[in-house]
Order: sequence, then C-alpha cells, then structure tokens
Amino acid sequence: MSKEIRVALIGLDTSHTVEFARRMQAPDCPADQKVAGLRAVSCLRFSTPFQNEEGLNARQAMLESWGIKVTLDFDEAVADCDAIMIEINDAAYHLEYFTRCASLGKSIFLDKPLADTIENGKKIYDLTKSKNLKVFSVSSLRFVPQLEQACREIPSPQFATIYGPLGGAPAGSSIVWYGVHAFEMLQRAMGRGAQSLLVKKDTAGVTAIVTYPDNRRGIVELSNDAWIYGGTLRTADKASPYVVDMSRAYSDLLIKIEAFFRTGVSPVDMDETLEVMAMLDATQKSSDSGKEEKINI
Repeated sequence: MSKEIRVALIGLDTSHTVEFARRMQAPDCPADQKVAGLRAVSCLRFSTPFQNEEGLNARQAMLESWGIKVTLDFDEAVADCDAIMIEINDAAYHLEYFTRCASLGKSIFLDKPLADTIENGKKIYDLTKSKNLKVFSVSSLRFVPQLEQACREIPSPQFATIYGPLGGAPAGSSIVWYGVHAFEMLQRAMGRGAQSLLVKKDTAGVTAIVTYPDNRRGIVELSNDAWIYGGTLRTADKASPYVVDMSRAYSDLLIKIEAFFRTGVSPVDMDETLEVMAMLDATQKSSDSGKEEKINI
C-alpha cells in the first residue's frame, strides 16, 4: 500500500461523504481537524430517498473542487483505490454495495448502521467471515472522549442510561437509522450480552429498557427533535454522567479508520457490530408490538 492510502467513497446521499473527504484533503480544513495519511480519489454517486438531485449536485461540486473524481460507474469508482469507505445514508443499499465491494479484497469501512434489517446484517456478517474480509463498521459516537472518560470512571456499570435523537428517516426505520448512535454508546458502556428489551413509545419518541445478565440494565431514550447525546453510567454507589461534544467526532473516527486501513485490525469486532444491529431490530419490533422482544443474533 502506498504511503498515502487512496480511498474510494461509495455513496453521496450522506453529509459524511463530504465531511470525511474534507478532513482528508480540503485546503481550508482547520489543522486540528485534518487527518493525514488518507486521500479520497473517487466517489460513486447514485440516488436514494435521503438526498435530492440539487443536494447531490452541490456535494459533487465540493468533492470535485478537492480533486475527487465523482462517477456513476462502480468499476471506475473502485479502480484506483487501496481501501473503500461505504458512505450510504440509506441502509437498504448496504448489503448490495458491500457485496460488490467484498469481491475486491480491499479493507472496507462500512458507515453506520450495519444494514437496514438484522437479516441483511447477518448476510454482511456471514460474508465478512466466509471471505475473511477486513471490515470496520461503527458509529462515531462510540469513540467520543466524554463517553470514554465515563467508561474509565465506571468500567463495569450496573446501569447505563443513554440518550440521543430520533431522526426521521425518509425511507426505512428511523430507529435503525438514528438509534444506532445511542445503542453504540450503550454497548460501549455495558459490553456485549444484551438479552431482551421492551420499548415504551409516546409522543416524545421511544425508550428501550434493555435487560442484561446479573441484574444489569440499560435504558436508551430516543427523542424527537432533541439533538443532543449523552448519558449516565452507574454502579450501586457511584455515577458518571456525560454530555457529548460532537466537534471532533468525524476527525476522531477518521483517525481510527486510517489506522484500520494500515493495520487491517478493526477496533470493533463484527460480533459487536452485529449485536448493535440486533438491538436495533428488537427495538423496532418492540415498538411495533408493544411487547418484550428477544435480542436474537
């Protein structure tokens, strides 16, 4: 691999495509936000319900001003890259494009969520294992320093309450699309092992009560029009609250992506990613049914 890793960006319906590329190579990117070692060389453009043509055109113009070739042809997009970042807001497209990228044998960052459904998430997981692929899939909220500090203060919480917004998805499940951020934080705090959950739905959003072994409990509050993330980790006699500062979320995640592309070692195991997808699936099902749902992996 060359000293500067050449990255193909797959998808233009998310602001993440622009924000990651900005931190790689935009001349006006602030020095404290820039991430060295990566260069976006291409971007595959296609339409989804998550962005209109005017928005896609504006993003394309910005990427092209930074020297990135935007194309409608998949083969052209991946022809001259060392690694791939799948940046598609509409998770219904994740399995299709992950499958196409899997045959190339290159390291893949698959932006959150893993997929649109647990069934498609399992297909991505199985493909990763059967082809021994190098894959990293995560939300940037998992690595925010405020959560990391809370986890250092309370490394084995008995209780965790996490909150975040419930954005309205133009297509598919809003819980899967936006709830992934809060559930990533929950898993970072509590570890794996979630067994079941029950959702309370009201006009403010949805609240999931997650059951763990050993009388441990997680609560995830997803609220409409409340654009702030945070939470509290607790033991029986100690609490560590935190509020997320998003100012470095893209840059801090991109640093981890660059390290992953160089080493081939993901900081998040795909088993963890699949459990997050399973929790999202159970949350949607419980929201629909009003009943407790098992977290099936």
